[in-house]
Formats: sequence, structure tokens, C-alpha cells
Amino acid sequence: MDSDSLFDLLSFMNPWWATKAVPKELAGWPRQGYELLIKSVYEREVTVITGVRRAGKSTLMYQTIAKLLAEGVTCEQVLFVNFDDLRLEAGLDEIYKAYREKANPKKKAFVFFDEVHKQPGWESWVRTRYDQKNDVKVTVSGSCSYLLAKEFSTLLTGRNLSFAVYPFGFSEYSAFKGITFESKNMKALAVSEKDAFQAVNTMESFLSQGGFPEPLAKTETFRQLLLSQYFEDLVQKDVVDRFGVNSVKAKALAQHFLATPGALVSLRKIRAATGLSYDTTKDYLSHFQDAFLFFLLEHFSYSFSERKSRPCRVYCIDNGLRNAVSFKFSKDEGKLAENAVLVELLRRKKDAYYWKNENCEVDFIVKETDGTLLAINVCYSDEIPKRETEGLLEFEAMFRKNKPTLLLLTRNSRKKIGNIQAVPLWQWITSEATTRTHG
Repeated sequence: MDSDSLFDLLSFMNPWWATKAVPKELAGWPRQGYELLIKSVYEREVTVITGVRRAGKSTLMYQTIAKLLAEGVTCEQVLFVNFDDLRLEAGLDEIYKAYREKANPKKKAFVFFDEVHKQPGWESWVRTRYDQKNDVKVTVSGSCSYLLAKEFSTLLTGRNLSFAVYPFGFSEYSAFKGITFESKNMKALAVSEKDAFQAVNTMESFLSQGGFPEPLAKTETFRQLLLSQYFEDLVQKDVVDRFGVNSVKAKALAQHFLATPGALVSLRKIRAATGLSYDTTKDYLSHFQDAFLFFLLEHFSYSFSERKSRPCRVYCIDNGLRNAVSFKFSKDEGKLAENAVLVELLRRKKDAYYWKNENCEVDFIVKETDGTLLAINVCYSDEIPKRETEGLLEFEAMFRKNKPTLLLLTRNSRKKIGNIQAVPLWQWITSEATTRTHG
């Protein structure tokens, strides 16, 4: 790629060089809870942004750029490169040289590399500039956990600040939809009946539509089409193309897991449904996790061998994606609510497991940083079956010395059942939404 063509493409990717501002359509909707990510642009460490494709990583980069420009950084000091652009046929040295020679030869550079994992050797390039203390701040993004698990573990340990980006949570979804509540504090005990009904209605829409930003602005038909395309791109680009696996088998297995969020991974049932072997299933699951499409939850035990010997539960990144793609025969709000809780726990960076014995089970066991335990069952109903409380009480009896907190998440019921606190799902999610920061 000749120098002039390369710089023309870089100029296209960086419209603020000409307009002096980030276009509104790129800056997108302001995200909640990512303030530290944006502020990290002034720290020397490499800022690393990971998350599922189309969750808003690029938008957060553009919002960070807008902040820089608003605070006095000149437009030419900012370089944004999208490695998903098929027209880009140049290496990092060539790109950086063209930028420095023609746009910013002297001043500090703020460099943003989007989908950087597609550029071979990027981690060595970034580390070299960091270790040489060049006058450059680097922010990178990637749609695969491989970005962190492999490259960073050997080359950038202690040199990066990492942030995970997710589709909209419930509070962001509500704000995006323009839904407001009369109560100033939705986590308070005394919420008006009108607000509670509004919250339930909004939660049910959220469980159906999910939180991918762009589809939420579409009509129902095009929202479904766009989410289906997201699924195709996730499987093809982030699993099939990246790992060289069979497209038909990967898609069939992904659809199998989408249809049953929270289900135990049964190799016998998977073989019957897809014809895939044990080893192949394990490999594909690892690839799905790497693409942030699915998450696996281990059984809770203080014994490492027991945790690893028990089957895992599998959850998906977004209910809207699941509903657009899977073959479902009912609304199944209970499973959707359970899936939403798992993703919310991930947003809160919680160490979560499930627990099950012969008679009872608990959906989520959270190991808090102080060693205490939180046991959560999700019952998306206002009529609470006995099995939901029995599971929590059985867990409490077995782990009494850990003094676990018992929580039951309901549709819209708040009550105390012995040591169990029942709280509406919408209220539990909003209880930390205003104070939580991703990172």
C-alpha cells in the first residue's frame, strides 16, 4: 500500500482531522459506568477494551476521543485505526510512520487501535513503545478474550489497564428508550406503585429485546434481522475464521446452547442433537467463550477437583440475540431473567458459580472479595414455589459457617421469608447501576 493511499485511508478513519470534532453518529449514545475507561486515556499504561462484537467498544473509543478534543488535545494528536477495514493493507510500523510524517511529527500522540488482534505482532509493537517511554498513549480493542489470555499474559503484564464492555444493561436500556420514573431513588424500599409497574414492563421488554445498542433503534422486523446478522458474524468471523473450525457444526452447537440458557452441559444430549464428540464440543465451547458469545459457570465447591469434575452451566451474552436466533416455543421469561442476572454479575466482576445437590439447587453462588457468600435464586414470578426457598435454605445449612446471604429475585414481589430476602429483579439491578464502574 503506497504512502499516499495509506494516508488517504487514515484521513477517512479520522474525520476530526478535517472537521475538528467527532461526528455525532460516531460518538453514539453516552454509556453508563465506563467513566474510568474514558479517564484512563491520560494514564501511561495501555488501555485495553474487550467485549463481544457490536457491544460498543468502538463507540467508547470515539467518546474518549471527543473528551480529548474537548479538553484541548489537538485533532492531529489523535490517530484511530480500524483493523476490520479490508482496505487497510499495511503493518503497524508503516501506519505509524505515515501518521507521524504527515499529520503529527512532534506532539504527543493518542493512538486508538480497533480490533487490534487482527494485526500480527501488535503486542510487541505496543510494548516497545511503552518500554521506550515514547510520547504516545495507546488504547486497543478486541472482540476476543484471547487478547488478554495469551498475548498480555506474557508481554504486557503490569503495563495495561483492562476494561470489559457489555451490551446495555437494564438501566442503560431504560435510559436509551427514554423511560423515566417519578421516584428519585428506584432502589429505595418505598417506590410508587406506578413506578414499580413501569419497571416491570420495562424489564420484560429488556428481557425480550436485549441490550445491543444499534438494534434497539430499529423496528421489530429489522431489529430481529440485525441481531440474526450479529450471530452470523460472531460465529463466522470470531469462531470459524479465527480457529478454522467447521461452520455448520459451530452454528448448530451455538444454536443448541442459545435455546437453553442456564442448562447443564450434557455431552450425551449434545451428541444426540449435533453429532459432535466430547473433545470437539469442549473445543467449540472454548472458542465461543473466547468470542464472548457464551459464558460457563462452574459448580460451587471449595474443592478444585470437585468443581472441575461437575458439569458446567452455559449462558449467552444477550437475551435479544438468543431470542432472535434460537428455536423457542414459549417466552420462557424465567430462563431469560436468569441469563440477565448472570450477565449482570459479570458486569459487576463477581466470582460466580452455581450449586446443586441431589434434591436442591441454587442458581448463583457469589464469592465476595471478603470471603463471604451470596446465594441467589431467580424466580421471575410473584408466586414463589417452595423449591426456590428450599434450595437457598439447604445451601445455608451446608455452608452455615460462611454465613451466606440469601437472595431471591422475583418479578415484582418484595418480602422477607425467614433469612431469605425476596427483591424484584429490576430493583436489584438498579441498586448498583448508578455506582458501578466497569473495569
